[in-house]
Amino acid sequence: MRLFTTSEAAEYLRLKERKIYELIAEGAIPCTKVTGKWLFPQGELDHWLCSRLARPKGSTPPDPMPIVGGSHDPLLEWSLRESGSGLASLPEGSEAGLARFEQGGIVACAIHLHSLTDAGDANVEALALRGSLHDAVLIAFARREQGLLVGGGNPLAIGSIDDVMRRRARLALRPPGAGAQLLLAALLHRAGLALEDLATVAPPCPTGPDVAQAIRAGRTDCGVATRAVAQAAGLDFVPVVWERFDLAVRYRDYFRNPLQRLIGFVRTAAFAARAGELTGYDVADAGAVRHAP
Repeated sequence: MRLFTTSEAAEYLRLKERKIYELIAEGAIPCTKVTGKWLFPQGELDHWLCSRLARPKGSTPPDPMPIVGGSHDPLLEWSLRESGSGLASLPEGSEAGLARFEQGGIVACAIHLHSLTDAGDANVEALALRGSLHDAVLIAFARREQGLLVGGGNPLAIGSIDDVMRRRARLALRPPGAGAQLLLAALLHRAGLALEDLATVAPPCPTGPDVAQAIRAGRTDCGVATRAVAQAAGLDFVPVVWERFDLAVRYRDYFRNPLQRLIGFVRTAAFAARAGELTGYDVADAGAVRHAP
């Protein structure tokens, strides 16, 4: 995530610094203050600009790229290939994908968001709270079993995030905004711990299979990923939670052929059978609309 200073944000937006400070005072521009210094995430500035974009009456935004962004998932990647949807995959994390989707760059986004508390439905709330996603539909893809990947035989006897801290296990991180990293933040919050209390390993692992590879290579002891990833890598798995893994799509795109082929496919027996082979999935309501405008 790139952060701009006030002067850099002014140059990026082609405004005077004085105007930036006026917008800050009005609470009209996304920003954060760190040790007395204002910082501006580039992605948030891009969202802010796009949300204020004016188009001539009757015009429609350009069609997004035929890509499903957001979170990585082996069952989703397999489904994109086998469904004949013609959709490609761009795994970059739930929040990064949602930002790209919000800007209109991709046709759908896979998300598995988590709140610090265990209340509410974080995926639904993410769409409902963003005004620019007022026309978004949330489609159930699967419920997934998420937890801690550990080495074969679980050599450090890890059973919880507390054990990770007490045993000084080397923990692989995921990129900021990734659903697995949000889950880690939630687990730490509920356990009364901070990330600084753990022995973390850099750089972050982009996907669950990358966490598995880091464990197999001996670079780390554990990391957050799904049971399906552990099964495929031959690693042990410590279950933590069943989570919602959903697809966000625009209402206008929902009825078009690529997404309809994918949604139709996730309701088939072949899809359910593949989910069973990968393990750690509940696809009973796959293809159902969980949230609509």
